[in-house]
Amino acid sequence: MTNSAPQRGFPRRKTMRAAAALATAGAIGFGAWAAVPAYADPAPLNAPTQQRTELSTLPSFADLVEKVSPAVVSIKVVEEETVGDASAPDLPFPPGSPFEKFFKQLQPKGPDGKPLKRKAMAQGSGFFISADGYVVTNNHVVQNGKEITVVLSDSTELKAKLVGRDQKTDLALLKVKAAKAMPYVAFGDSDKLRVGDWVLAVGNPFGLGGTVTSGIVSARGREIGAGPYDDFLQIDASINRGNSGGPTFDIHGNVVGVNTAIYSPTGGSVGIGFAIPSNIANRVIDQLREHGKVTRGWLGVSIQPVDPDLAASLSLDKPKGALVAEVTKDSPAAKAGIQPGDVIVKLNGKNMDDVRDVSRSVADLRPGTNAAVVLWRDGKEKPIDVAIAVFPEKLETASADDNAPPADTATQSLGLALSQGDDGVVVQSVDPNSEAAEKGIQAGDVIVKISGKEVKTPADVVEGVKQAKKADKQSVLLLLRSQDQQRFVALTIDKA
Repeated sequence: MTNSAPQRGFPRRKTMRAAAALATAGAIGFGAWAAVPAYADPAPLNAPTQQRTELSTLPSFADLVEKVSPAVVSIKVVEEETVGDASAPDLPFPPGSPFEKFFKQLQPKGPDGKPLKRKAMAQGSGFFISADGYVVTNNHVVQNGKEITVVLSDSTELKAKLVGRDQKTDLALLKVKAAKAMPYVAFGDSDKLRVGDWVLAVGNPFGLGGTVTSGIVSARGREIGAGPYDDFLQIDASINRGNSGGPTFDIHGNVVGVNTAIYSPTGGSVGIGFAIPSNIANRVIDQLREHGKVTRGWLGVSIQPVDPDLAASLSLDKPKGALVAEVTKDSPAAKAGIQPGDVIVKLNGKNMDDVRDVSRSVADLRPGTNAAVVLWRDGKEKPIDVAIAVFPEKLETASADDNAPPADTATQSLGLALSQGDDGVVVQSVDPNSEAAEKGIQAGDVIVKISGKEVKTPADVVEGVKQAKKADKQSVLLLLRSQDQQRFVALTIDKA
């Protein structure tokens, strides 16, 4: 393994620009649009192959590939870029450095004094999901372009229109004007996939088109930092730059994933690829097809994982659920009485194992409906009903005051020096060898609560530690506010 930082995603392949890791960003084409001719809607290409085939009788994937390949397309995207763009990823200096300003001064400019623009070509993959020309691909393939062209397996080129896209899941839906019924495939049930199952990736790596690779499901439920709804399939079927947006098939020809990213120190495949599970993609695509956008349920809380220390401090038998760190004012959660320090352990009768469970489950709820939430509060379960709202486009949060004046009052029991500020009790300094430092507490953090009780002075923190010792607690739970967010941290009590 090299010392280079692994990369994810398919960055755009632009003229005169070095590519970073995966496939490409793209373009939006708008052209004359005619009515789609009427025709009989055939069955999806994968329909006849539904029964499971024993591996011992599977000498080749050729029949399967022949059946599904006509539905897989290449996507060409024309986009506009700035000539000599100092933000290009191949420049040998970080954004914001003095060299960036210097290189921007060297950018060629037109008669109007503005930087010159030029067209660049990017490429990706996609697949038909209906006979009337709907095509699924990745958002990052098409989000920034001017024109989109879908290239069929027989090299026919069709102009495409962007129906809708969803940045949070990196999915997009296109539509071509179909003069005839298009070959298409259907989504399968990704929840039935097991680690070790065979999968095929079909797409357009490096612009080659029509390329098939095989492998297995290496892992499920991967988080790669792509967004709040990370839940990727990890596969070892080779996917490279240009595979972005292409399908992952199971051995029955069902689409079980949409290829979206790789983990690589070189930009090429090293056998670690990621696909959006079909059960997520199917729900998103249905909304894009119907509304042109995705509407998600909103609870109005900031949540964080429950680690063993937090579980012990909250008297939970094991780490589970999601700890509410902050409740948005006037949100559904606030109106229902959810409080910071509550742990969401169940939603509509389903156990919530972790933060991702809660995030995805809430997002899937229909706005305007009621959700049955079970909280863990004060050492016991508390059921509560919440009226789910639409996830807002923009959320406003308050910022903490990091410039509170220092005071003489301090405590060393938690490895923290505290001061009284205008905004409450502020962490003045942190012992670098303490558990507090290990868990990311920093100078400027504001202590809002200790063990569920409001903190107004440093003496309240000292008293909270004293009370925890009397109750024979192993740790205390601090609610901290840092800039525009709140989080809980459990610190072990020094018994000395």
